Amino acid sequence: MTASLTTTASTAILDGRSVLVTGGTGSFGRAFVERALASRARKVIVFSRDEQKHYALERQLADRRLRFFVGDIRDRDRLQVALRDVDLVVHAAAMKHDPICEYNPFEAVQTNVHGARNLIEAAMSCGVHRVIALSTDKAVSPANLYGATKLCMEKLLIAANAYAGDRTTRFSVVRYGNVMGSAGSVVPLFRAQKNRGQLTITDARMTRFWIEMSDAIALVLRGLQLMTGGEIFIPKLPTTDIETLAEAVAPGVPRTTVGIRPGEKLHETLISTEEIRRTSDLGDVLVIWPEYQFHTTLTGVRAGTPVPEDFVYSSDRAEPRLDLAATRAMLERVA
Repeated sequence: MTASLTTTASTAILDGRSVLVTGGTGSFGRAFVERALASRARKVIVFSRDEQKHYALERQLADRRLRFFVGDIRDRDRLQVALRDVDLVVHAAAMKHDPICEYNPFEAVQTNVHGARNLIEAAMSCGVHRVIALSTDKAVSPANLYGATKLCMEKLLIAANAYAGDRTTRFSVVRYGNVMGSAGSVVPLFRAQKNRGQLTITDARMTRFWIEMSDAIALVLRGLQLMTGGEIFIPKLPTTDIETLAEAVAPGVPRTTVGIRPGEKLHETLISTEEIRRTSDLGDVLVIWPEYQFHTTLTGVRAGTPVPEDFVYSSDRAEPRLDLAATRAMLERVA
């Protein structure tokens, strides 16, 4: 991640505003809520379906601006209540574990696709100003159901700018790779396996993009600052291969190769070939511009420098590639 993104991202966009975070008790949600409470936000609303996590977070964070709504994004009526008097929404709620989505496809679609539609309709109805949704590199040329549902979510959010009409509600997306050390990443698994004396890896050649939680939050804040509707904001991320990551987490521990799971890719891509022609480099962040002009109030001016036509942003070719020392340093920062 370039240092400039952390520098340019500011919580000023939250000042005096009411912010709601769907999936607010998850790894990203909790971290973003804490960052929002450190700003001058008027109100911060945690929206998620896990009562126990609400209880734990409420005990941890004592702030009069904090509100807790137990609810599911599948329930549009509950969203409608929660979004009253809300200015900004960060949409982090999702089913995100690849195997679980594969074995529970209808549930994944209900949450990741229909949930996005519910949020869009409720946000427009309630006059929310800006909605920014979290997506993933798995949405690019998806190979599994999770990636396909996140691609659908992206398409719905971007197209929602056309349906907003004269309303002020605008929708954009941030797309990034694996969050180092989050509950859903491979790092906690490796740490648990380290204690048992045996690691399992899928394929030694496998590479992934990595982002630190602080940088994921900075990306969302930057997206909220820059968005006019329909953009996909993408960070400049380091990559590493699975062998290097395994050695950084558990040096010297024996490893067994188990093979790539169904729906997994050897390498991930953050921008598709078709999206390259609409991508610009803003210095601290890349942006994929929407294909269509959604509303007359949007200028349509594309800032930044267009990326080269032969630009490829895949985890096996992107720079920097973290070596063992750099991977260990990143792990230490997120420990």
